[in-house]
Amino acid sequence: MFKDCPQYAERQNTPFSAPNVTYSELRAVIPPELYEKSTSKGFSYLVQDVATVGLLYAFCLRIDRVAEFLTRRLELSLVTSWVLYLSLWAVYWVAQSIAMAGCWCLGHEAGHGNVSHFALINDGVGYILHTCLLTPYFAWKISHHTHHRTVGSVERDENYVPPTRSELGITTAQQLHEMFEETPLYTLSRMLLMQLLGFQTYLLFNTMGCPRDSPGTNHFFPSSVLFKKKDYFKIVASNIGLLLCSSVLTQYGRQHGFPALVKHYIVPYLLCHHWIVMLTFLHHSDPTIPHYRAGQWTFLRGALATVDRPLLGFIGRMYFHNVSHDHIGHHLFTSIPFYNQPAVTNKIKSVLGKHYNYDSTNSFYALYRSFTECCFIEDDGDIVFYKNKKGEHARALASDEVV
Repeated sequence: MFKDCPQYAERQNTPFSAPNVTYSELRAVIPPELYEKSTSKGFSYLVQDVATVGLLYAFCLRIDRVAEFLTRRLELSLVTSWVLYLSLWAVYWVAQSIAMAGCWCLGHEAGHGNVSHFALINDGVGYILHTCLLTPYFAWKISHHTHHRTVGSVERDENYVPPTRSELGITTAQQLHEMFEETPLYTLSRMLLMQLLGFQTYLLFNTMGCPRDSPGTNHFFPSSVLFKKKDYFKIVASNIGLLLCSSVLTQYGRQHGFPALVKHYIVPYLLCHHWIVMLTFLHHSDPTIPHYRAGQWTFLRGALATVDRPLLGFIGRMYFHNVSHDHIGHHLFTSIPFYNQPAVTNKIKSVLGKHYNYDSTNSFYALYRSFTECCFIEDDGDIVFYKNKKGEHARALASDEVV
């Protein structure tokens, strides 16, 4: 279960040559009907996600009574009763976090214009869904579109840009050892911090954002370098939505008590963002996947420098709306709606051949693998791979790519 999958091992053992396929070749195999969008189909997924959130919320309101009833009916001991009680809450937190992540992913699709033919409907759906999950919809939409235009570029990408050796101040093997040698417990604590608060720190402080952005860059100031002057009122609208949602949550806490707010919303909210960080981090942080500098970067190469992963199996496909299973297709053909992306993946596989990156490694192990092995990249080279704490890369360049 916790081992590298065959696809990862094959990539690791195959020297890398940059893709020579053309975008025209890929576009030629995509039938026109896959571009077609259906508002009714998009809304069917909206109903699915919102209804699931609502049903799970109704379930959580009954957990205390159900636990008390079962304790009395089955005459459970105090310890067993507490285990039952905590288990019921754990089931709710995990299930609700997945449903909430589904709403977030659908908001992401709305930001790409894939819920409906109509821009107003897309922005309305995305704004409501993301605002309810404390995400500044328009601000994130703008920076995310920048990521799509610049994916895989060391200098220009917007997300998960790898730090260089010089940026970390590594000049000797001893410094490398001291910087990355850490206890398993400390590694776990850093992973938990990234998973639970990584998205919020990105929005607030541009953590792992584009290295060209100035200090103080964030998703809440209209003056941020992420935005243009024409975006001013959209950023203000995003912030107003967050203030309104925060006031509703505050009132909920006052009316029902802070513990209820924590159990009903805050815990699944944090776990929801764990799924978001997990799937986005794994898409773009893998020891066997390259990053490109200006001399070799193209949009197509950047789009292919990501990985399709079956995160959470059919549940992930259903509630994450194919964004993890078919991420390469999503980057290549962003305007194709999410429900058609599985067909896109099937079409492009035959054209990409060895340049199609799939990884069936257990996603939690893959998360640990990438977190511990994707440490930094070298300052030189137009095609670079992450190096681990020993200064070793998992994949070599083919001889014809070495300059």
